[in-house]
Formats: sequence, C-alpha cells, structure tokens
Amino acid sequence: MSETSPNRDLHVVVGATGAVGTAVVERLLGSGRRVLGVARDAAALAHFADRAPDRFVAVAADLGDDAAIGVLRDALDAPVRLALFGPGLRVSGSALTIAPGDLAYAANLKVSGAARLLQAVEGHFAPDARFVAIAGSLGLEPGPYDAAPGTVNAALMNLMQQISQLLGPRGVSVHTIAPGPLDTPRLRAFAESRAAQAGITPEQAYQNYVDHTSLGRLPTVEDIAWLVEMLLSPHAAALHGGVLRADGGALRHAF
Repeated sequence: MSETSPNRDLHVVVGATGAVGTAVVERLLGSGRRVLGVARDAAALAHFADRAPDRFVAVAADLGDDAAIGVLRDALDAPVRLALFGPGLRVSGSALTIAPGDLAYAANLKVSGAARLLQAVEGHFAPDARFVAIAGSLGLEPGPYDAAPGTVNAALMNLMQQISQLLGPRGVSVHTIAPGPLDTPRLRAFAESRAAQAGITPEQAYQNYVDHTSLGRLPTVEDIAWLVEMLLSPHAAALHGGVLRADGGALRHAF
C-alpha cells in the first residue's frame, strides 16, 4: 500500500453523475475530501469540477470496457481511501420479455465493471481503505419482473465476497450496500415498465414499492451517501465482507 495523508487521499466514485453517485460526491466534497469522479460523460462531471477544482478530479471512462482500467490507473495521483462502484443499471423486464443480450450487457457493466475498478486501484490502496459496491436488494430477494437487476446483483454480491477474501489480509475492508428501491427518476421509469407488464398504472406500480417497505417510505439517495461516508470510520472495518441492507424494511427473508 502507498504512504498516505488524509487530506490527499482519493475517494474514487464510479457512477459519479447518477442519482446515488451525485449524492455521494456532494457529501464527500462537503466534508473536505478529495474525490475522483468517474462517468462516461465528461461534460456531466463539470459541475463538480467547477464547485471544487482543487479537490475534484474528473475522469471520463466506461467501466463496461477493459480500457477503463488503464484510464483510471493513470489518473490516480494519491493513495485511494475509498473505491466505490455504483453505476446505475438501465435494464428492466422479466425473463419472459427482456432481450437476452441485455442480461450479458448488465453483467458486463455491474460485475465485470467491479473487477475493472478493483484492478485499476488495487496497487494504490491507502491503509485502512474501503472497497465498496452498490448492488441491490433484488439480488437477495428477486421479483418476477426484475431479471437483470436480480441476477446481476446476486452475481455482484458473490464477486464482492471473493474480493473480501483477497483484500481483507491486506487491511482493506470490503462492503456491499444493498439498497431497496430508491426515490429516483430511474425508479419512476422502472415503475412504468412494470406497470405495462402487470396491467396496472405507473402510480400503482410506484406505490407498490412504497407499500412493500415496513418503514412506509422509500430510502433516499442521501441515505445511501450517509452510509458510504459512515464506512470511512475506522470502526466500519468490523463490517468487512458483509452486505448492508438499506431498504426501509423491504427485504423480508433472512439470508
């Protein structure tokens, strides 16, 4: 691992311009940390660069392509305290309706993408670093209309378990965050797709997400950003190798 200075350490956020990624970057910058934000659209990263030019590094890279490994590695100018893999997945449909190739696309982005991030940063970890992936509760308790998120998030959780066994002995703790549905525009789009398949209105489909929580409300992207920052505490290493459910009580079965 590299020598480290807390005010120089990098916090790598893949999916920095998505709903969750934006909230995470905003929170990390707000607490004075240096962030390396990764997204496919360079222009979308400009907002953060304008806000904190001395603490934000913008990297345009597609984690669905092996070339991203070298692009990310070349951008690292300090030890990595956090590497967060959190790109959104814009694939929906049941096993009856999804284009089968979309399953391969989803796996390449969410599973192979996590491996690409790992290979890019693994030689640059700061002491007591964190490697974190955002999966989803559908990987634990899939629904009938969620072929890609259910299948791919389950595979990502398995991969993260493998990574935890590789990195734990090196002092890097590994964590998987499994949110339930979050109140985002992407969920609204999923609700429309689910409504068309289930023969209900988009409003009913969205309310079904809310009703499935025992809390009575959906978690927010700010909740997830708080959880990511919480993992930077030295005490969070005790959670190494685990899946952190952040679903408002939507997951009913124990695993």
